[in-house]
Parts: sequence; C-alpha cells; structure tokens
Amino acid sequence: MRAIVWNGVNDLRVETMPDPEIVRPHDAIVRVTLSSVCGSDLHLLGGYIPAMKPGDIIGHEFMGEVVDTGSEVERIHKGDRVIVVSILGCGQCEHCRRTDFSCCDNTNPKPLMAEAVWGHSPAGIIGYSHALGGWAGSHANFIRVPFADVNVFKVPEEIPDEKALFVSDACPTGFMGADLAGIQPGDIVAVWGCGGVGQMAMQSARVLGAERVFAIDRFPERLRMAAEHCGAEPLNYEEVDIPEALTELTGGRGPDRCIDCVGMEAHGTGVGYLYDLVKQQALLTERIVALREAILCCRKGGTVSVMGVYGAFVDKFPMGAVVNKALTIRSGQQHGQRYVERLFGHIARGEMDPSHLLTHPLPLEQGPRGYDLFKNKKEGCVRAVFRP
Repeated sequence: MRAIVWNGVNDLRVETMPDPEIVRPHDAIVRVTLSSVCGSDLHLLGGYIPAMKPGDIIGHEFMGEVVDTGSEVERIHKGDRVIVVSILGCGQCEHCRRTDFSCCDNTNPKPLMAEAVWGHSPAGIIGYSHALGGWAGSHANFIRVPFADVNVFKVPEEIPDEKALFVSDACPTGFMGADLAGIQPGDIVAVWGCGGVGQMAMQSARVLGAERVFAIDRFPERLRMAAEHCGAEPLNYEEVDIPEALTELTGGRGPDRCIDCVGMEAHGTGVGYLYDLVKQQALLTERIVALREAILCCRKGGTVSVMGVYGAFVDKFPMGAVVNKALTIRSGQQHGQRYVERLFGHIARGEMDPSHLLTHPLPLEQGPRGYDLFKNKKEGCVRAVFRP
C-alpha cells in the first residue's frame, strides 16, 4: 500500500509500505477513504514530539470502509462506512468504564516514555509517535484498528462523508472543550485558535447555549470562516490587544469560559512570545501565549478549558491569576467515544456542520504538498484531506 511517512524533522514522503493484517481478535482493517491533516501533526513535523522513527506512518483523523474483522469483533461488519476515534480505548479498564477513554490503561503498549514525562501513560493515539503506542497512522490505503468495537463507529446513512470525517477528531475535541468549560445558557465564551478544533469548539458552544462567542486568531480568512460558519465575533490579535478588547466587550467582567485550542506552538506578539520562542528552540519550554491570555482574560470564578496539545513544561505560567481569580482549569485529550453518537445527532439535525473545514481535497500522493499548505497557511488551507 502507499502511505505518508515521517523521515525526519519536516521530511515527509509517500512510500510503499506493507499492508496491515489482523493481529488480534479484536482488530479491524479499514480501507481509508478520507484522512485529514490535524494541527497536532505539526508538532511531529517540527520535532517537538521526540519519539518518532523514520518510516512511521502519520495521520489520525479519518474514515473509511471495514474490509476485515477479527473473530471477537461484534459491533461492526465488513462493508460498514465508519469513522474511527483517533485516541484509542480498550473499553474494559476503569478509565474507559468512566468514559474517560483518553486515559485508557491498555492501548499504549509502550508506556515507559510517557510515564517518565507525565507520571502515568495516557491512551495510545493512532499515528502519533512511539511514546503513545507506535500505532501506524491513517494516511495510507489501509489501517489496522485495535479494539474495533470500542473505537470504530458506523456512520448514519444521512450524513455525507465530508461531514462525518471530522467526527473522528476535530468535532469531539472541540465539543469536549466546550463541555469541559461547563458552558451554561447565556454565557460569553472566548476561543483561542480558529483552526478545525477551535471552530468546532465555537459551534459546540452555540449548541450548548452560549450567548456570545469570540474567535481569536490572526488569519483573516479563518476569522471570516469562524464568523460565517460558527456565529463568532472575530478578534485579530495583530490588530487589537485581546485582554483590553475582551474586557471592553464584556462590560469589564471578562468571558465566562475561555477555551485554548492552540497548544504548544502558539504564535503571538510581545516579549512573552519572544521569550517562549527562544526557549522552545532549546526544548526548554513550550509557547503558551494563548493559554496565558485565556487565564488572564477569564472572569473571576470562570473556567479555562485547554484542548490545545502540550507535551512537556511551560514557563511564566500565571498561577497567581488562577488562584486569586478562583479559576477552574480543565483539560484532556478527547474522549471521542463519549461524544460520537451525540455529534452525529447534532449534525443530522443541522445544529453542527463541520464540512466547511475541508478546504483542500488532495490525492495521497500529494501528502507533502498538503502538509506544506496546512503548516504554512497557504491558499487559505484549514484542512488538507487525502483520498488514498
């Protein structure tokens, strides 16, 4: 089969790889029909996730057709059109039983590095380094999915592929960001980042009853998209001071809920951003300008939800603001299995629509070009999506 593989920092190639096979009785083989890039992939390309090996297949947001199943798979069948949740659950451990699937004890068979850095290992993630399981990714003709009855979901007939695809990752990640924020009807919500996850967090905030949603970014085309498709009020941080703007727009209170959908490579302005940038090059910290702003802008007693990916340590964390403003901070990799059926319902009823994220459909052979468009924000690219 053909696949997009990582061969070093900023070195992606399309190569011929062995077809996957059923290894364990709970496995399924999926023929990939659509596979999307994701912002967290850029951390792999940039070398900020150190446990990659040349020849690793990347990609984790995808859908396809089931072509084979192990002997213990009961819920899905050959020929089913499916999405696969990118963060794997086993369905049996105490965390999965609580529906905290991204905390699964059993889907990372290589936990030692994660335990050394984080204290405990989270779940395995498809196509996301040997620190998180070494599972082959989805930018390929075929993929093996473990614990298929837990992680593979049949797509309702009325939902087209371009809407179903993002229920694999961007939709549940954004929805979980809004859910963890504890949004109540009438709340004012601010979202940092207008990529796929950020825009899904904005749509989710509306579904949960937010009265106003602010979208914070620097790319005019993404801000327009957030306004047109998510009902958000755009704020360009290169044109306005975000803390001042949010204070004024909320009558001096600040947003009730702030959601960081940017993560460890946040862009920004000012001395704090330059400090992060210099120290990140030496792998001494991560760039947290978006997270700092979210904490400083959030109203007293409010909630900051962190869905951007962070991997290690951060400097200049405003802990004083967290304590003295009585803030709640909630975070986690997405527990996608918890939300899939609910999201299908919202999409089927027209309450959410992620299809506008698919800006650049491309053949798999153009994988390196797709990532160049995505990483460098060329041609208004929000999501390059490959058709193997």
